[in-house]
Amino acid sequence: MEFPILLVVIIALALIFDYINGFHDAANSIATIVSTKVLTPFQAVLWAALWNFAAFFIAAYIIGEFKIGNTIAKTVNENFITLEVIFSGLVAAIAWNLLTWWFGIPSSSSHTLIGGFLGAALMHAFMMDYHAVAAAQPELGMWGTVKEAFNQVTHQSVVKFDKVIPIFLFIFMAPIIGMIISIIITLIIVHLYKRSNPHKADQSFKRLQLASSALFSLGHGLNDAQKVMGIIGAALIYYHVEMLHDPIYLNIPAAGRFDYFAQHYLWVPLVSFLAIGLGTMSGGWKIIKTMGTKITKVTSLEGVSAETAGAITLFITDHFGIPVSTTHTITGSIIGVGLTKRISAVRWGITVSLLWAWVLTIPISAIVAGITYLVVTFVF
Repeated sequence: MEFPILLVVIIALALIFDYINGFHDAANSIATIVSTKVLTPFQAVLWAALWNFAAFFIAAYIIGEFKIGNTIAKTVNENFITLEVIFSGLVAAIAWNLLTWWFGIPSSSSHTLIGGFLGAALMHAFMMDYHAVAAAQPELGMWGTVKEAFNQVTHQSVVKFDKVIPIFLFIFMAPIIGMIISIIITLIIVHLYKRSNPHKADQSFKRLQLASSALFSLGHGLNDAQKVMGIIGAALIYYHVEMLHDPIYLNIPAAGRFDYFAQHYLWVPLVSFLAIGLGTMSGGWKIIKTMGTKITKVTSLEGVSAETAGAITLFITDHFGIPVSTTHTITGSIIGVGLTKRISAVRWGITVSLLWAWVLTIPISAIVAGITYLVVTFVF
C-alpha cells in the first residue's frame, strides 16, 4: 500500500516528536535517581529507555489494548480531522517542545500534542465556516463573516469534551494524586525504618530506587508513547475512511476503528515505544537538574517514594485511559516528599513557574497550531 506524501510526513513528524518527547519528558523518570547518585546520567538514561520500550509488550500482550492512544485519537470530532490538521498540530507541538527544552522548562509534551491537535482542528472548522458564510452572505463584510463563522464553530462540537475535560482536570489532579501518594509512602517508609542503621537503610533505598525508577519509566512509556500512536492512528483512519473509502473501515462503527487499526498496524505502537526509548537515551540534562534538585533536595528514600507514587498514578490513569503528563505527575510526587520534611523544603518559586508553564502549554500550542494550519492551507 502506497501512502500519500503528507501521510508519510505526518508519521515521520510524529516519530520525531516522540523522540523529542524522550529527551524532553522522559528525563523526568531519571531525575531523582541521578540526583541521588544511584546511577550516572548515562546509566540512568539507558535504564529508563529499556523500560520505556518494555511498556510496549505490557500494553500489547498483557493489557491487550491501547486506551490512551484511543483517547487521543478521539479528542477531536472525526468530521474535522484532515491530514493538514494533524500535520499543523504536530508542527506546533514540536516547536513548543524544542523551545521549552532549550530553556530547561519541564512543560508537558502530552498537553503540547493535545493542544496542537485541538487548535488546528478548531482553525480548520473556522475556515470551513468562514468560506461557507462568505459565499452565502457576502453582504456581511469581513468582520461580520468572522463573527458568524466563530458563532457557528461554537455550535459544531469540534472538540469532544467527554474526552478533553478529564485531560484538563488531570493537569491538576495528576500532581495532586502523586503528591498525596508520595506523602503516604514516605511516612510509611520512615515509620518502618525509624530504628534502622542510617547507612544500611540508605543502601537499601538506593537498590530500591532501581526498581522504583523502572516502574516509573514503564508508566511513562505506557502513557506517552501511546499519545503519538493515537495521532498516527487518527491520520491512518482518516486515510482509510476519507481517501480510500475502505469498506472494512466504513463498516466498523467510529468507536471501534481505533482498536481495529491497532491490531492491523501493530508496527505503529512498536515504533512509537521504540522512538521514545531512543529519545530517552539522548538525555535531557537541563530538565533533569530542575526536576531533581531545584524543586527540593531529594534523598534516596524520597526518590523511592516519589518514583513509586508517580508510577502508581500513571498506572491508574492508564487503566482509565486518561492521558496525563509525566512531568506533572513526578513534580507532584517530588513536592509530596518535600512536604513530609517541612513546607519550606519545597522551593515554591520554582513550583509556581512550572505551574504557569503547565497552564499555558495547551492554549499556546493551540494558537501556534491554528496559525500553522493557516500557513499550510495557504501554501498548499
